[in-house]
Amino acid sequence: MRRARGLAMAALLLVCAGGAPAGADEKQLPGVWGGVGIEERLGSFVPLDAGFVTDEGTPVTLRQLIHAPTILALVYYKCPNACDFLLTSMAGVIGRLSAVPLKDYQVVTMTIDDRETLTDARKAKRIGLESIEAPFPPEAWQFLTGNAQDIRKVADAVGFHYVKVGDEFEHPLGLVILSPQGKIVRYMTGTDFLPVDLKMSLMEASTGTVAPTIAKVMRFCFSYDPQNHKFVFNILRITASFTLLVALALVLYLVLAGRKRRTAGRV
Repeated sequence: MRRARGLAMAALLLVCAGGAPAGADEKQLPGVWGGVGIEERLGSFVPLDAGFVTDEGTPVTLRQLIHAPTILALVYYKCPNACDFLLTSMAGVIGRLSAVPLKDYQVVTMTIDDRETLTDARKAKRIGLESIEAPFPPEAWQFLTGNAQDIRKVADAVGFHYVKVGDEFEHPLGLVILSPQGKIVRYMTGTDFLPVDLKMSLMEASTGTVAPTIAKVMRFCFSYDPQNHKFVFNILRITASFTLLVALALVLYLVLAGRKRRTAGRV
């Protein structure tokens, strides 16, 4: 029986060792792949003293700007495709919300590229508002530009990890939902959003209720591909986890079977 236990434990150790790819970075952050991804920081606060410039050219801090449940999107305005897709997708959902903009929620889009200008922000805002296809107060959706230091402060605070490659950026796609006090209450990853999910997120934000998201499951089963801006199924991780469960079941079976035999031998 001891020999069987030893073999089972050896197999278990081999499975655990093989669960991670050779040479894997032990310092890899959860949800971040190749320096790109979203590291959830639920319950934390954005730096309210960070300063930006609105699309109207007005200097403002986040403390002055955020006064309602807020949908925060980090993008860059000259992004060749992914950011436009995120903003137009979000705009389509906003147009179907029954909530009242400015009263029940507001939208803030912030560039991660400190080289972008008011012209870039205004162009992105025009496209965003047109994509809503419904009356919407322009002041309820702010497009911000800012300096590298304050941009980085906000990105770090919400766990938004991106990498500059030439004149472009590899970055994750998703939204961060903030309470009126600037607390991070929820993340919505990807570009496909349901109106009911967004509305529930805003209701949670109004009370400051922190809610975990399906992104945690997504991060386990999928890895983010920053080049194609999509999630890919992580077959290695799933296979290793399944093998580990089988090995644990085998160990449990051997232990219980040994106890049963010992009990039978004493009768």
